Amino acid sequence: QADPEVRRVIEVAKGLEGLRRQDGIHAAAVVITHEPLTEYLPIQRKPDPGSPVDQAPIVTQYEMHGVEELGLLKMDFLGLRTLSIIERALDLVHETTGARPDIDSIPLDDDKTLAMLRDGDSIGVFQLEGRPMRALMRSLAPTSFDDIAALVALYRPGPMAANMHNDYADRKNSRKSIDYLHPDLKEILGDTYGLMIYQESVMRVAQKFAGYTLAEADNLRKACGKKIRALIQAEREKFVEGCKTSGYGEAVGTALFDIIEPFADYAFNKSHSYGYGLIAYQTAWLKANYPVQFLAAILTSVKDDKEKTAVYLSDARDHQIQVMVPDVNVSRSDFTAIPSDDGNGAIRFGLAAVRNVGETVVEQIVSEREINGPFISFADYCMRVDPVALNKRSVEALIRSGAFDSLKHPRKGLLEVYENAIDRSLNKRREVDAGIMGLFDAPSDGPETAPNIEINIPDTEFEKSELLASEKEMLGLYVSDHPLLGLEKVLSRFAEYSISDVLELVSTQRADEMITVGGVATSVSRRYTKRGDLMGNFILEDLNSSIEVFLFPRQMAEYGAMLEEDAIFVVKGRLDTRDDQPKMVAHSLTRPNLTAGSNQPLGIRIALTQLTRSNLSRLKSLISEHQGDVPVRLYVEDVVYQLPLEFKVNEKGGLIGELRVLFGANAIFDAGRMASLSA
Repeated sequence: QADPEVRRVIEVAKGLEGLRRQDGIHAAAVVITHEPLTEYLPIQRKPDPGSPVDQAPIVTQYEMHGVEELGLLKMDFLGLRTLSIIERALDLVHETTGARPDIDSIPLDDDKTLAMLRDGDSIGVFQLEGRPMRALMRSLAPTSFDDIAALVALYRPGPMAANMHNDYADRKNSRKSIDYLHPDLKEILGDTYGLMIYQESVMRVAQKFAGYTLAEADNLRKACGKKIRALIQAEREKFVEGCKTSGYGEAVGTALFDIIEPFADYAFNKSHSYGYGLIAYQTAWLKANYPVQFLAAILTSVKDDKEKTAVYLSDARDHQIQVMVPDVNVSRSDFTAIPSDDGNGAIRFGLAAVRNVGETVVEQIVSEREINGPFISFADYCMRVDPVALNKRSVEALIRSGAFDSLKHPRKGLLEVYENAIDRSLNKRREVDAGIMGLFDAPSDGPETAPNIEINIPDTEFEKSELLASEKEMLGLYVSDHPLLGLEKVLSRFAEYSISDVLELVSTQRADEMITVGGVATSVSRRYTKRGDLMGNFILEDLNSSIEVFLFPRQMAEYGAMLEEDAIFVVKGRLDTRDDQPKMVAHSLTRPNLTAGSNQPLGIRIALTQLTRSNLSRLKSLISEHQGDVPVRLYVEDVVYQLPLEFKVNEKGGLIGELRVLFGANAIFDAGRMASLSA
């Protein structure tokens, strides 16, 4: 403090301590007052940099806590994309079935919906689609809407740090006993198996045991949430004294407050949980009962996000829903649902999803088709659509995406002649518009018909790999087929994670661990460093997602020779999370042997030290949760145990990852291949 400049810095710092560095605008909060806002608090306009002030939003000058302390009503109006998805799905249901379900009146105990959630089949379901959430659902096995609301409240950092999510699942399924500090707690916490997962539970306990008013109970909740020691101590004394006055005694009061103090911070607003839980249930109900329409709606909502589109297309395939390329005779702008009475239906890509095809082009194609009927050939298309839709880049993109496949023209043949066909069709139109008839055009007394041209389209087609590459270039992903389709189960035995699982590790403590992931290599690139060393990078993608992989010079020297486009690799490496977009730095590359059938036995290697009662109980639960058609063999030291046929599994749905967590990263392998090698 002897230095006046240092003293001045400290004084200023004390004044700034605890203040916001900058102001912001709440995404959804609206302040509502009886009189004009300026009667109660100052307001201002807050423009974005470079934007005009007179068009900027009006905001309060007081921050949110100051507004609350004034006693003003602050409401959060959340705009959810999911609500648009629900509305779009209902429109598609009405369009394809003639019926329009009242989404606000659906039964909240639908067996089909709850069974789907118990299986963890919730990709696309609001709030419930993350991998850890799906694992929690399988463990919790929801049997009612209350369980879904509880999932929303439990799946947050606070409750999960306290292991409340697993406690709830274990207590619900009788894997743990439910103990109450006092019998009177059962009437308050019975529905949540003795856990205070809602703020209202904390407040009701304070009312019941300590005689608090609702306002006092809310202050207790806020004090615990703010973690201000002086406030918490004051509330503790008040709470314990209240319990003594109510006849419960000091010991019960102290013990209860010890529970309330941390739980009040974790507890979630019940109305919020049930509101979000209802939307989650509605989307789950749509997926369970109208999967084609629901997935078409959700694909439309994410059509500009290729990563998410790939996830939902993969989910459609998992449900045996065919995914179809766009079609100039069928597609509209968005994804469309094609239900089927004798199958699971199909989803058709929208024309607007094709690269270089804008909404104006789509409108012209759809309008002409609806007015004058479907196109019968590429020549017919060229002569009928508005010249706007004959932009050569757009037509090439439509050809490469497969949009003319239904006209029975090979894509390669069309690409050889389309430019000439467009030029000829435009010239023909100009002649007709000018009243010029060709030398051999005969006049006709019959009805006027559209002019036509003849196009000789070579009967040549690309190899399958080239067709898929073109599709991927124009649509952003593989659609009609995928290099990994049918191989994903076998590949999962070599790879520890799927790529989407890897991307979920970014914010966890496992982000720095060595991991293995499998997929097909695309966009392979090689370049030299300033020192003249060769480096490589490529996009590794599976059926759901993709990630960029880098090979530094040392790895490139060892594995660069095998690096080629469309090859399937298993990559071992670490995540690089320094940029917004996570990448993977490869430690090694392998080309896995994927020739074994997907129903070859799944091998699980278990060390003697891992043969504990809890591990075997968990293994049995995992097998029960993932029933399928793949046999299981256990390898314990030199002994092989073939499990009975009723213990066959489905390797999808996170089973491989769960088994690796239980028994180690190298515990899973292809037992059929092991048997053939040992023979």
